[in-house]
Amino acid sequence: MASWNFMVTPTKPSLSWKLSFLSPLTTVNVTRRQNRTAKGFVVFATVFLDPKPTVLVAEKLGEAGLELLKTFANVDCSYNLDHEELCTKISLCDALIVRSGTKVTREVFERSGGRLKVVGRAGVGIDNVDLSAATEHGCLVVNAPTANTIAAAEHGIALLTAMARNIAQADASIKSGKWQRSKYVGVSLVGKTLAVMGFGKVGSEVARRAKGLGMHVIAHDPYAPADRARAIGVDLVSFEEAISTADFISLHMPLTPATSKMFNDESFSQMKKGVRIVNVARGGVIDEEALVRALDSGTVAQAALDVFTEEPPSKDSKLVLHENVTVTPHLGASTTEAQEGVAIEVAEAVVGALKGQLAATAVNAPMLPAAILSELAPFVTLSEKLGRLAVQLVAGGSGVQSVKVTYASARGPDDLDTRLLRAMITKGLIEPISSVFINLVNADFSAKQRGLRITEERILLEGSPENPLEFIQVQIANVESKFSIAMSDSGEIKVEGRVKDRKPHLTKIGSFGVDVSMEGSLILCRQVDQPGMVGSVGSILGEENVNVSFMSVGRIAPRKQAVMTIGVDEEPSKEALKRIEEIPAVEEIVFLKL
Repeated sequence: MASWNFMVTPTKPSLSWKLSFLSPLTTVNVTRRQNRTAKGFVVFATVFLDPKPTVLVAEKLGEAGLELLKTFANVDCSYNLDHEELCTKISLCDALIVRSGTKVTREVFERSGGRLKVVGRAGVGIDNVDLSAATEHGCLVVNAPTANTIAAAEHGIALLTAMARNIAQADASIKSGKWQRSKYVGVSLVGKTLAVMGFGKVGSEVARRAKGLGMHVIAHDPYAPADRARAIGVDLVSFEEAISTADFISLHMPLTPATSKMFNDESFSQMKKGVRIVNVARGGVIDEEALVRALDSGTVAQAALDVFTEEPPSKDSKLVLHENVTVTPHLGASTTEAQEGVAIEVAEAVVGALKGQLAATAVNAPMLPAAILSELAPFVTLSEKLGRLAVQLVAGGSGVQSVKVTYASARGPDDLDTRLLRAMITKGLIEPISSVFINLVNADFSAKQRGLRITEERILLEGSPENPLEFIQVQIANVESKFSIAMSDSGEIKVEGRVKDRKPHLTKIGSFGVDVSMEGSLILCRQVDQPGMVGSVGSILGEENVNVSFMSVGRIAPRKQAVMTIGVDEEPSKEALKRIEEIPAVEEIVFLKL
């Protein structure tokens, strides 16, 4: 709560007002204390700031998702905004939820003024969101990739069968008063070859269903694992083999620069004459003018399309009006169950992101399955804290350019995904020495922008792989340290940590072994090991009302050089640190915020 006093000139006899600002977060109550002889009066204004974040829902979202959002945030449902209206509202919002119809451009992120933290796409495709701009502005983009998978796959199969049996054309014909049985003779699916182009969630579900219809299914996807395809009886083949041998082709790839107009005159020329094409993915993957030419020539016998390059397509579109084309208005995810599922999935992801939780559906940050995220959670915390600690040990003027991260684990490289850990180490390294807020989204981008090179090394340990990591080590090369003992024998600042009872622990500084919980802040003292040191330091901190959470001493040998590590809940004053440093046995001291 904040208060201001204003001197204003009364223009109305009313004694009080309630002012509402554009932002739903702020309300000002104004009360006037009037002096009958004064020309002005003093207004005492109290501003109550709602701590809830604001979520702008720019396209229709299922009620279950809206209810979930309302438990955590102020929800502004403003549908059918034009681009300028969106840009105007966005600076008042912490999160934005869209479907496929709203373009979230670089200008939207720029106009947000840094407030926008997360964009939620209620669906799978994110080609309407400028991911590079989101990343540069530290905005997480999440989607809902699983809730509409079955609905999209079912729609793909529905279009496949409707096309093969001319359902839409026959329906229109009979409703116009005609009875043309011989005109609408279809083709059978049994024994025919279906090429699934893009073997992700939807593509693999279409393949399962097509197998059940007795079709021979092949697939092309440069990123799909062959064993997953083989498990459902599908052969992965090259793009050329897929399109040249298929009787039916079903498209399920995202729209990217590489896939834009992938199906063009050249690719149609390689297909079997009379091939049939289904598209429930993205309209832009097909060159629509080339498809019309292929339909007219008979190279493509029929097409069934749920998506288009421009949506809605023009009323005089030759493709839409073609007699051998079956069309639907982007209905792939349009089932009652899918709509509610998508709403809940994207709402959960947005709320989680606003709470600072790890998002399994993030599309511009390291993306890992939820089970792996849960397993790695304590190591994520450890990674960031090790990065923060290491960079604070660098002496002023030393530029951090080369960092080496070592992971020790009994798991093989294929069973340990370190992308998230690397991102958090980067966050820890950059944030304490930068005015820029670093998060999972822009960590790698910010490191590259600052010339920070991070290399990773793995040490394969013997033993049970049940625990994902034994320890993580961070080394900063070619710098000087403000705490000399943090330098390793090879001349780098080196810190090492482990997870104990799901909490991060510092276990090594330089060559000294320690065992310190990485909570709160730390004071590191290099000292000569002798009686009374713990008491002397503790007394000074006690006099300063600094609460000590723990003390730990690591030493080479009795009465030789040692490192005292002190956990504190408050930041000690410079005078207190100087008094500790003046203790005769203390050789150097450093305070570190974690």
